[in-house]
Amino acid sequence: MREISLTLVLLLAGCTEPAPAPGPDSAPAPAPEGKAAQEAFLASYRVFMHPRCLNCHPAGDAPLQGEDSHLHAQHVTRGPDGKGLFALRCSSCHQDRNLPGPNTPPGHPSWHLPGPEAPLVFEGRSPAQLAAQLKDPKQTGGKTLEQVLEHVEKDGLVLACFSPPEGRPPPPLSHAEFARAFRTWVEAGAPVPE
Repeated sequence: MREISLTLVLLLAGCTEPAPAPGPDSAPAPAPEGKAAQEAFLASYRVFMHPRCLNCHPAGDAPLQGEDSHLHAQHVTRGPDGKGLFALRCSSCHQDRNLPGPNTPPGHPSWHLPGPEAPLVFEGRSPAQLAAQLKDPKQTGGKTLEQVLEHVEKDGLVLACFSPPEGRPPPPLSHAEFARAFRTWVEAGAPVPE
């Protein structure tokens, strides 16, 4: 009778030898579905960092404008409700719809920045920082991740960003692609990208 090695017996029985223990600096590789979810978030991140979104999610209290995301002219500030201060309310220039002509201010009936209690900053955030922020209701004005998803999918102000006025490029994905990528990330447990 021929000898059969222990490894062959284990393989035939559906077992494998134990994997070597990971080193102190190695991180487990993300599961394939986790990797796909992270890639979906990175696709969404390209939209969050585009001027159509980023300009209304600044690190400070002044909105940004233009394709280079410079500080808003006219010295506009967030204000207590996110809609500006005094005569410099957002609605003073941002009408309820886009007006005809190149580079006019984009419009929507409720044009505003997030309020000061939860400014939801995109500017300067890495993918990991933004993902962690979007998952934290303390940083999203009390919104759960599912409510953030609903905002991304249905809020008219978000939708308006994908139909900018003449002369302003839209985000790098269509709204449907953006919403689908963000939903993929949320439904996979919203893993923070590495």
